[in-house]
Amino acid sequence: MNLCSKCYRDFCLKEQQEASIKSTVEASLSASVSPSLSSSSSSSSPVIDFRSLPPPPLLTLPEVAEAEDVPTVPEVAVAAVSQPNRCNVCRKRVGLTGFKCKCGTTFCGIHRYPEKHACSYDFKTVGKEEIARSNPLIKAEKLEKI
Repeated sequence: MNLCSKCYRDFCLKEQQEASIKSTVEASLSASVSPSLSSSSSSSSPVIDFRSLPPPPLLTLPEVAEAEDVPTVPEVAVAAVSQPNRCNVCRKRVGLTGFKCKCGTTFCGIHRYPEKHACSYDFKTVGKEEIARSNPLIKAEKLEKI
């Protein structure tokens, strides 16, 4: 079948679910048929034929995309993704503990502060704009002098 380990596991899981559902339905059918025969002879209760009812809805697993359907990622994007594992200043490997600065680069614990890596992000201007946005200028009407 040429399936990868994930696809094969999903395939086996789906087969097991189908088999368990089938066995429970058959067990419920055989159990419901035998008591209904004895109860119908003693009382006149309606008998429901489970064979005429539609089967219960099956659980569906998410489809796994084939290798042909998956869009290919350019090699340049792969190189850019692997780059943030190192500090931009000292090239030290940071892994998951790297700090992403507002200038868009990743740094180690020593160079994470803007003063340590000569950050190009203008914190002062952004702060002024944020203060101006949160505190709009309110101008009252002039009073007439008597």
